[in-house]
Amino acid sequence: MVAENKYVVEVEDMTVAYQERPVLWDIDIKVPKGVLMAIVGPNGAGKSTLIKAMLDLIKPITGSVLFNGGTYASQRKYIGYVPQRGSVDWDFPTTVLDVVLMGRYGHVGWIKRPKKRDKKFAREALDKVGMVEFAHRQISQLSGGQQQRVFLARALVQDADIYFMDEPFQGVDAKTEKAVIEILKELRKKGKTVVVVHHDLQTVTEYFDWVTLLNTQLIASGPVEDVFTEENLKKAYRSTGKILKG
Repeated sequence: MVAENKYVVEVEDMTVAYQERPVLWDIDIKVPKGVLMAIVGPNGAGKSTLIKAMLDLIKPITGSVLFNGGTYASQRKYIGYVPQRGSVDWDFPTTVLDVVLMGRYGHVGWIKRPKKRDKKFAREALDKVGMVEFAHRQISQLSGGQQQRVFLARALVQDADIYFMDEPFQGVDAKTEKAVIEILKELRKKGKTVVVVHHDLQTVTEYFDWVTLLNTQLIASGPVEDVFTEENLKKAYRSTGKILKG
């Protein structure tokens, strides 16, 4: 049972460096339950690094992260993660259904075989993302958009409370993007919290209700209507016009 908490994600005093060069500096973020949050900033701002450090994939120099008031290790099965498509070995010989079933391991354990019920959940998730007919296809044979849908299905079968997604719209067609955002909004409607690394400023107000603006340091974090301002965008992008909302 997950403890109730006003903030489901709390990052405090996080600093991350690569070869002594700070990539993130003294980050403090609090994310309330049931929001769809974008992490936005220029290339090299530390957006993906922030997610990876929060999920124990990168070791920060300083800082702590709490999920529902507990550590990542204690809350792991309540947290789903969709990595960047470019970070996955798509030549690994496995089927679409097997990839999605990996999302059930938190429930069945790594040693036990998935049950009939787990396969049912996996097929339902594939149906939701429009990929059920590809269940037995090798993942290497899929297009970029199809691969992204498969990883989204894998996250869905985990039935997490908090989802982290690293550039889920990168390299996908308009149809896939629309399908993905509808699923994310559906998750929010169910009280789930979804944190998305996002690069398209034009869709922030349409897709998200919470935003974190980042450029090595935290610029601002909060409701879109309060934070996604011309002044904050200029601070984040250190620019004067080309990145602003149209």
